[in-house]
Amino acid sequence: MGIKTPLPAAELGLYSLVLSGALAYSGQGLLEASQDGAHRKSFRELVQPGWEYIGRKMDVADFEWVMWFTSFRNIIIFILSGHVLFAKLCTMAAPQLRSWMYAVYGALAVVGTMGPWYLLLLLGHCVSLYVASLLGQPWLCASLGLAGLASFKLDPLISWQSGFVTGAFDLREVLFHGGSGFTVLRCTSFALERCAHPDRRYSLTDLLKYNFYLPFFFFGPIMTFDRFHAQVSQVEPVRPQGELWRIRVQAGLSVVSVVAVDIFFHFFYILTIPSDLKFANRLPDSALAGLAYSNLVYDWVKAAVLFGVVNTVARLDHLDPPRAPKCITALYVFSETHFDRGINDWLCKYVYDYIGGEHSAVIPELVASMATFAVTTLWLGPCDIVYLWSFLNCFGLNFELWVQKLAEWGPLAQIEAALSEQMSRRIRGLFGAMNFWAIITYNLVSLNSLEFTELVTRRLLLTGFPKTTLAVLFVTYCGVQLVKEWERTLALEKEKQDKEKSE
Repeated sequence: MGIKTPLPAAELGLYSLVLSGALAYSGQGLLEASQDGAHRKSFRELVQPGWEYIGRKMDVADFEWVMWFTSFRNIIIFILSGHVLFAKLCTMAAPQLRSWMYAVYGALAVVGTMGPWYLLLLLGHCVSLYVASLLGQPWLCASLGLAGLASFKLDPLISWQSGFVTGAFDLREVLFHGGSGFTVLRCTSFALERCAHPDRRYSLTDLLKYNFYLPFFFFGPIMTFDRFHAQVSQVEPVRPQGELWRIRVQAGLSVVSVVAVDIFFHFFYILTIPSDLKFANRLPDSALAGLAYSNLVYDWVKAAVLFGVVNTVARLDHLDPPRAPKCITALYVFSETHFDRGINDWLCKYVYDYIGGEHSAVIPELVASMATFAVTTLWLGPCDIVYLWSFLNCFGLNFELWVQKLAEWGPLAQIEAALSEQMSRRIRGLFGAMNFWAIITYNLVSLNSLEFTELVTRRLLLTGFPKTTLAVLFVTYCGVQLVKEWERTLALEKEKQDKEKSE
């Protein structure tokens, strides 16, 4: 049921006031907890000296973030700056060769970082999937792609292949898994597109240009081969009006986000506190709820910064990369829950949409989601936590469809049709609030730990019932209503713009 009527100003103000007040109250509890825990023995390894001039230590529990913005910061800036300069010179001197130059620079960067044997290993995977694509059998290409992905996720093949990397350094394992996993997904996309369009005669050189584009190589995002090939093959690419301004804004937002996270880590130890369950259990219910929410927000910011940086470089190269992930605060449905739009696009095109079709039938949707999360489990690396995370999110995705089908059932549909828009919106907002916390709980399993997830669930649903449960649900309901109003405004604005264009 589409909502056209805006929220009354008084109701909108009330929701905003409740949400901002709850966030401030929860934040105060987290700040006090961080101050109290700064000198605990269990925090010593994960909370280390930071801004000593104001007496603040820093949460360093996420070693990837710390490495990217300390010891590897200059290397990343140097390599990406070199790519931008190299690409600009090539575009000016020989634009018809720019895709070749991207691949050459990327391959040289891989050799300099990981060594020549690692490059040969990836070339072996590229050639094997290219040969499979010549046979024109999608099932064979998909099977070989999954087997290649499994070889980088399961022993003993993963141990053997990791030996191809030259040298030992802090991010060696991260770069190995990132470069290898994304290479297999890119090669699989190429092979499946070649099978789907045999008349286009994609060559091995097209695959190498696609795979070794440096900004996407180690950390993504994934662009399906058809999109990448169409964009990078433009001899004289033209920027849309205002594109350079949007690139500057994106670059500025990435810098602001990095600074904001650095400040946040000096005052809120959201990644370290969950590691000490005894200490976390002493937090007030409001602070514990804020801690769980903050863990997911941080993971979204981390993904947004990473993809924001590489997407800025890609846009300078006249590409249109996948957008940054949708903010966790605006998520209240499982179908939009993903922290990597590139992986999501790949899975939807080759697995989820291919099997599920219109996603309107219960059984095909169940099969499609199970297949999608099976591939996702392989991508993340099979283990007990990943199995549980996949099961919970697969259940959440299907449960949404079951509830939707139930809502469309004759008697219930008639009841909703008799309701006003505002009442219908309130009922859906209540379900959205419960769904929001299901999304947080299910994803805490993989982002933090099963023990911390159990603690949050027990405190918010059992020992905190009914006071804490209803309070958290009401605050979340206010947030969902604000998001729905924002989405309504955007939809109307887009409808207006489309109407003006058509006229």
